[in-house]
Amino acid sequence: MALIDIAELARRSGVPASTLRFYEEKGLIESLGRRGLRRTFDADAVERLSLIALGRSAGFSLDEIADMLGDGGAPDIDRAILLTKAEEIDRTIHRLGALRDGLRHAAACPAPSHAQCPTFRRLMTIAAERTRKAKGKG
Repeated sequence: MALIDIAELARRSGVPASTLRFYEEKGLIESLGRRGLRRTFDADAVERLSLIALGRSAGFSLDEIADMLGDGGAPDIDRAILLTKAEEIDRTIHRLGALRDGLRHAAACPAPSHAQCPTFRRLMTIAAERTRKAKGKG
């Protein structure tokens, strides 16, 4: 088993050493010992960090990712969770697409001011409703 130190793992993965230490504290990766003052890791930690990066890119929390990674073995990812996240991303894409289209319309709207543009006013109403709903959750 090839061991690499934390500096090498940071170089190979692109993840800063401070983040690697944080991930270790969270149980996402595990050091196998020390070489002098530096933590050492199995070279497979690079792949595990790639899985963590993919999970973060998809919007999963570190706790959700930890559940998927299990205890040092192969990932155990619930496919239903992946489908749920994919549907959430679809909703976000739809919402952002509608926002983009509304902003493009407002930019080209022939109304004398944005306050007189019905589409822009509708965007403001939707944004205000989302803000109220978000505050109600917190």
